[in-house]
Amino acid sequence: MTSDDTQTNAKTAELYRMVTDEHVCPFGLKTKDLLERQGFEVEDHLLETREQADAFKQKHQVDTTPQAFIDGERIGGYEEVRKHLGMDVPGEKDVSYKPIIAIFSTAFLMALAVAWMALGTLWSLHTLEWFVAIAMCLLGLQKLKDLESFSTMFLNYDLLAQRQVRYSYVYPFAETLAGILMLAGVLIWLAAPLALFIGTIGAVSVFKAVYIDKRELKCACAGGDSKVPLGFVSLTENLIMILMGLWMPIRMYLL
Repeated sequence: MTSDDTQTNAKTAELYRMVTDEHVCPFGLKTKDLLERQGFEVEDHLLETREQADAFKQKHQVDTTPQAFIDGERIGGYEEVRKHLGMDVPGEKDVSYKPIIAIFSTAFLMALAVAWMALGTLWSLHTLEWFVAIAMCLLGLQKLKDLESFSTMFLNYDLLAQRQVRYSYVYPFAETLAGILMLAGVLIWLAAPLALFIGTIGAVSVFKAVYIDKRELKCACAGGDSKVPLGFVSLTENLIMILMGLWMPIRMYLL
């Protein structure tokens, strides 16, 4: 094959995206990167002023940029290009366990790091305790980042919150505080009952909503913007808090 044939067979695309002194379109960058990773030679056209962008949108009768063209055909923006290339385009209503996987994976690695630093070994009973405590802190942080959204989602299924709305605002603080105290190994007389209380109410609420009422809901466990379905993950989170609430006082007594 000659170099001319190679150039003829090369995949090419044209991309029009906004790059001004005040704004660099992130979706334009993602679209360019996606096309290049898929083997396209990208002819990159920068719309450097608002006037240029408006003129381009009027000419092609589109509302947004970036806009990609492949073989002379307008494909669209980032999501349309993904779809054109046969790639998944997650929707707003799609469920995803990625946040939970990320939280628990990070919590586990942090527990291993703490165990190595404190004990000189990666695995011990303390490692498991620290893992749960760190996971509680991270889950609490996810809820606290948007307390209003969390409380709205939480009120869909939590039995106590439906009776006492303020509990939906207290819950993230209680979970985070219990996790911090358990991680430090202090004030277990406060942390254990706290974890036991919120874990029990949560487990009963999730079990009723999912397995008795058969409702299909999103779980607030990873925050108010979570796409995690209410069910096994939520129930497991609450059962673990119950076990920690029971175990920590027993361990302190035994030691």
